[in-house]
Amino acid sequence: MDHPVHLAQDPDADALLSRSPLAALVGLLLDQQVPMEWAFKGPLTIAQRLGDDDLDAHRIAARDPDGFAALLSEKPAVHRYPGSMAKRVQQLCTYLVEHYDGDAEAVWTGAADGAELLKRLKALPGYGDQKARICVAMLGKRYGVAPPGWREAAGAYGEEDSYRSIADVTGPESLDLVRATKQEAKRAAKAKRA
Repeated sequence: MDHPVHLAQDPDADALLSRSPLAALVGLLLDQQVPMEWAFKGPLTIAQRLGDDDLDAHRIAARDPDGFAALLSEKPAVHRYPGSMAKRVQQLCTYLVEHYDGDAEAVWTGAADGAELLKRLKALPGYGDQKARICVAMLGKRYGVAPPGWREAAGAYGEEDSYRSIADVTGPESLDLVRATKQEAKRAAKAKRA
């Protein structure tokens, strides 16, 4: 995997995301209740605090949970909820070690079609239906992982020329468009409830 992405809006973080399948999965895992670019800068911060140039699922899974939580809690914290996200990152890495020998890319390299890819992603700890669909779209749009039926599996997130999620971010302008789309969706949902 070596596809230039601009998800974190930071050259070093984006370089890691461009080459590391695990970094991409961890970034998306962290993408909740924090700005998107903060979430996707998280994998680089974790790697740096581990003293590595990359992330390794085996090493993360084997770390002491309290120590790993402390690592993510150092200032500036990797996430708004560093303790719970440390646990989720370790759960994800443990799952990858147990099911894919620690190779995050194997989650999608063996998928025959979009439906199987979606099923594999939904099985990942911390990945519900929506996050899995966003991941299918992100893989297809940003990383060139496009098994037959991937757009259908991604649902609305797979639509071309849309600005619904991180899958549509190619730079600062598209990030602003995604934010505007999300804010409009929140306003519409709030108005519907009222």
